Amino acid sequence: MARTDASRKSPRTLPPKEAAALLRARDTLAVPLGPGQPSALLHALGEEGRFEELIVSTALLTDFFALFTLPGVTLMTGFYGPVERFLRASGHDVRFVPGDFRRFGGILERQPPRVMATAAAMPDADGRLSLSLHAGATVDGLERCGRDPDRLLIVEVSPRFPRTMGLGPDVPHSLRMEDVDVLIEVDREPFTIADPAPSETDVAIAGHVERFVSDGCTLQTGIGGVPSLVVGRLADGDGGDYGIHSEMFTTGLMKLHQAGKVTNRKGLYDGVSVCTFAAGTRELYDWLDGQHDVRFLPVERVNDPGLIGRNRKMISINGALAVDLAGQVAADTLGGGQFSGIGGHEDFVEGTGQSLQNRSLVCLPSTSTREGQRVSRIRAALGPDMLVTTPRHQVDVIITEFGAAELFGRTVDERAEALASIAHPEFRDELRNASRFY
Repeated sequence: MARTDASRKSPRTLPPKEAAALLRARDTLAVPLGPGQPSALLHALGEEGRFEELIVSTALLTDFFALFTLPGVTLMTGFYGPVERFLRASGHDVRFVPGDFRRFGGILERQPPRVMATAAAMPDADGRLSLSLHAGATVDGLERCGRDPDRLLIVEVSPRFPRTMGLGPDVPHSLRMEDVDVLIEVDREPFTIADPAPSETDVAIAGHVERFVSDGCTLQTGIGGVPSLVVGRLADGDGGDYGIHSEMFTTGLMKLHQAGKVTNRKGLYDGVSVCTFAAGTRELYDWLDGQHDVRFLPVERVNDPGLIGRNRKMISINGALAVDLAGQVAADTLGGGQFSGIGGHEDFVEGTGQSLQNRSLVCLPSTSTREGQRVSRIRAALGPDMLVTTPRHQVDVIITEFGAAELFGRTVDERAEALASIAHPEFRDELRNASRFY
């Protein structure tokens, strides 16, 4: 039963510990991915020690929360980061839910949790709470939870979180104060992440990426040495007229804006950069506060392959863990276990592939080290220790420090030869011999 106008009231303002006490011994809780997580509440829940069966749905934890080490607590996650990998290796109850990012909302709708909680900016003059750094897959779920008297919506606000914007009245990227049951006021900083120092391999890969990027491209990038290098060079270069349509908004993309290189004449959501979450430095968050040039939309819009493909000269830049000679990409499993998640990888590869003017770039170092030995990331076959994240028929360009293999439209034997040619020289003959099976 939805709340009526007459039943609406101001939320209770509680400290984290009292808000945590509202969860039952047997309960279900959902919180957003990464920067949308209400950290003070999650830390307070870790002090409870009374749960018999608490199921928490989230992804990409940004802190070590003792909650997930408690007996009776199950973490259901769609994306592993370092914390999830550590918890899983330590024997705690961590379970992976396969699904790309834009399907998470449907998963929540199928089994709605009794409690939902999110981080947000402080209320504005109209009594609305900007969802700040995360729109993702939980916006509709938060609204439904807040309007259901049998469920509980908790919002943790901090003046350190930037007020960010949606796009028009149908996508406000905010919650109404009257839909919130409990408000937690804290003075905490959002999770920050600095761009990693690029390696020599990153520099070489970025050099190969650059030749696919031209004036007027619409860009999708993530975090990491290669995307950071690419957008940094674009910011310092002579080109421009870029657009941004990216799952994640980064410090590097901010610098591209600051350099005056972003016009967003991309044919879709013209005039603004669009993303579904942001993660980066404190400088990025200060810049995003009240920023009209960047809009946060739910992931089902940002990661919709049909919408991605409508952008002018779309260039997606993603990473991978391994690629086989057929062109199959493994981006989320490693060594027989879950390493990260599917996220928007396949969506942007698929969406970018819907027009010949677009290019999808999957980047990875040619080798890694395992048990002290160098191994090739370009493999004859992915084998039983890795699963396919993106199928071969969607893959366009694979890039290592040794070059770019353009796979689209090539035969299976041509693809295998192109991939062997950008492998580390130590493994090329071995891969060419294996390519006979293709």
